[in-house]
Amino acid sequence: MLPKSIFVAGHRGMVGSAVCRRLEIEKNVETITRCRADLDLGNAAEVRHFFEQSRPQAVILAAALVGGIHANNAYPVEFMTENLRVELAVIEAAFATGVSRLLFLGSTCIYPRLAPQPISEDQLLTSPLEKTNEAYALAKIVGLKLCEYYRREHGVIYHSAMPTNLYGKNDNYHPANSHVLPALLSRFHAAKESGLEEVVIWGTGSPRREFLYVDDLADALVHLIGLADPPDWVNVGSGVDLTILELAHKIAKTVGYQGKISTDPSKPDGTPRKQTNISLIRSTGWTPKTSLDQGLEETYKAFLSEKLAGTLRTSQNK
Repeated sequence: MLPKSIFVAGHRGMVGSAVCRRLEIEKNVETITRCRADLDLGNAAEVRHFFEQSRPQAVILAAALVGGIHANNAYPVEFMTENLRVELAVIEAAFATGVSRLLFLGSTCIYPRLAPQPISEDQLLTSPLEKTNEAYALAKIVGLKLCEYYRREHGVIYHSAMPTNLYGKNDNYHPANSHVLPALLSRFHAAKESGLEEVVIWGTGSPRREFLYVDDLADALVHLIGLADPPDWVNVGSGVDLTILELAHKIAKTVGYQGKISTDPSKPDGTPRKQTNISLIRSTGWTPKTSLDQGLEETYKAFLSEKLAGTLRTSQNK
């Protein structure tokens, strides 16, 4: 059974906005949101006051500073400190004001660089992390562990979901700091529009990545927060991966770009492979619904619509 009121932290981001869309179909659930101008989630005093006033029954913590390989590698201090501030402020305020249910959003980048594939939840902290996103991963591990410890020590159901690479409506298309899929979609669209004969992608193109449509993630999160006894942390993914070069060709086909696609091996690749084992969440009764081809079509439609409306996100934000 779902809680009667849920605070969605980060509701303007890709994940948070998808969660809000999903909760709209739940007739007996009040969705509570606050804009960043009204609530600084990194300010512990502000967050505590908000919880004392609003008194949500549950929290979905989807707010985070996120970015692609370049941003993570270039700004480790910001990725660690900003995410830690938000996690600590929200989780501590929730517990202090009697919130018994909290779902924290991490990422599969918490797992070791060379974890056995597909990655199962028990691989956490078994070997070194990928250096290019180590700061972000460490911050997310702290949030996951803090939820686990609150549950063990105090009996509250604070648990976590570890989504794979996400894409979909309301994604961030910053030219340098976005994730690989929106970055490629934006570049191929621009190349088609300008008649560019060649697009060069970062790295060798050989790393394998898994992608999940964000509305599928939102459905999984609502499913998880309604479980009486959810796992402490659980992978959420499609269970299917492909190479970055294969992804580039799929995106080029989706946007209608017909030029040459080349790679730049002088740029870093990141983790060689990152595919999730999703057997645990499947065992709880959830399964992904959207294929990559279908999701790319929907995402490109949203991209064009957002671009036309002037609402396309092109900055590193929460």
